Amino acid sequence: MAWDTARTKRLLLEAAVEEYAEHGPDGARVDRVAAQAGVNKERIYQYFGGKEKLFTAVLEAELAKAADAVPLPAPGEGDLGDFAGRLYDYHRGHPHLLRLLSWEGLRDGRAPVAAEAARAAHYTEKAAAVAALQEAGAADPQVAPGRLFGAVFALATWWLTMPQLARMSLAGADGSPAATRGDLVALARRMTAA
Repeated sequence: MAWDTARTKRLLLEAAVEEYAEHGPDGARVDRVAAQAGVNKERIYQYFGGKEKLFTAVLEAELAKAADAVPLPAPGEGDLGDFAGRLYDYHRGHPHLLRLLSWEGLRDGRAPVAAEAARAAHYTEKAAAVAALQEAGAADPQVAPGRLFGAVFALATWWLTMPQLARMSLAGADGSPAATRGDLVALARRMTAA
């Protein structure tokens, strides 16, 4: 029977997402990833080159999924408030991605950023899409496009990365996901209005 390389890689990546989200890149263990995937851990080294490169592969795959699922709107197809709501929805449904990014950030420069050049190029494209919205009069032109994108991203994801602070800050207000989403869409629209 032929070995199904694509299936094995997929199983390893799926198991690694959970391992890295739970334990971070420093605390993750390749033996746990392999056991969860039902694969010999030597396949990790063969296919990915080791624990660090597996973490990079996980982040690349998960970020690509998010980018495909939540594109910025083109001029005339929505606004940054719509984008903020869709981004919030995506991360509510895929909480592991924000955990992975948080773990990466906690490393504080002690390790290279996973796929930094490709990600920088991706965010340059995001800034260009925001610039197009600004040029079309659909977003505040006085704020640098990259900063405007970052502010919307932060607004949409803060509720999920800091749920304890969100809960305390609401102090009796409706903290439901629907209310949070509605408020953040309204805030994003006000914050980014031309």
